[in-house]
Amino acid sequence: MSLVDDFKRDGFCLLANAISHTDLEQVQSAADVVARHQPKQAAGLRGLLAKSATISTLADTILRDIAARILEQPSHRLRAVRAILFDKNPKANWYVTWHQDLAIPVIARHEVPGYGPWSIKDGVPHVQPPIAVLQSMVSLRLHLDDCFASNGPVLFLPGSHVAGLLDAAQIAEWRARISPVSGIAARGDIIAMKPLVLHSSAEAESPAKRRVLHVEFANVDVPLPPPLEWGRA
Repeated sequence: MSLVDDFKRDGFCLLANAISHTDLEQVQSAADVVARHQPKQAAGLRGLLAKSATISTLADTILRDIAARILEQPSHRLRAVRAILFDKNPKANWYVTWHQDLAIPVIARHEVPGYGPWSIKDGVPHVQPPIAVLQSMVSLRLHLDDCFASNGPVLFLPGSHVAGLLDAAQIAEWRARISPVSGIAARGDIIAMKPLVLHSSAEAESPAKRRVLHVEFANVDVPLPPPLEWGRA
């Protein structure tokens, strides 16, 4: 089976050696610069598309092309809408419970039927859209360090993305029925994932850094109802 087939079936897939060594070095240097402003205990640094021209350019070129290949869409139909740097290390270590990624960034809050609840993340309005919007998206997790079983890799429940929006009882049922798959990856690998696939992350047990650049792409052919507009966080 192809990576696209894996992605459709499981809700995630691994792309080994996804970008060049030169591009990886550039984005890692850019991430290090931005991370200097990150609170030591923060779980993730948001707003990277606005905070780093290097990361923004990578998202709009190389990563967008990879997202287009995974979604089988022309790249001009995709837009990077959010980028987060997860820097799990001995000074910033955390556990993430099983969940789906349900919020998208928008420019401003407008009450529109089918959109909600609302939240503010790093000053940017976020809202939960209808499921069709989430189903058209893909997130790419570019690993800036090797990620082992001992330093808190993301865990997935394969196939859970096909079940729609899940409440706590349904999440518990999936956990009891499906064995999790660990997102172990090498530096330079990318894990592509659907927002609706159930995923979690344990605290790291080793002192090694585990930096991940998480970039989300939206399909502009699935528009938001006016006056809502996609944000860029």
